Amino acid sequence: MLPLKGITVVSLEQAVAAPFATRQLADLGARVIKVEREDGDFARGYDQTVNGMSSHFVWLNRSKESIALDLKSEKGKSALDTILSQADVFVYNLAPGAVDRLGFAPAELRKKYPELIICGISGYGTDGPYT
Repeated sequence: MLPLKGITVVSLEQAVAAPFATRQLADLGARVIKVEREDGDFARGYDQTVNGMSSHFVWLNRSKESIALDLKSEKGKSALDTILSQADVFVYNLAPGAVDRLGFAPAELRKKYPELIICGISGYGTDGPYT
């Protein structure tokens, strides 16, 4: 039995930091639901090396489920909120402030879902020349 079996992780992720972290959680048995932009994760189109799929995308997203949502629409936000209401962990790595602007600020999520573990990841910090 894997140690994270029974844990549900929802991830708003892109690039490498969060996808790599949640891949590790999936490898340990967590159910990981990757929330992609409406037109899909941009990494899907990097190449077609792995049976027509991007090697980068396959490497970082194995063992995950995926859903595409328009998080700028009320329907998309409502869908994510429903998914979060049943999750144990929320991981995100969007640009600084983006998760707040979408209506999923960690402080508000903590009030709404006090048991939800929230993890924001940044490759370059929240301010400075590389954010």
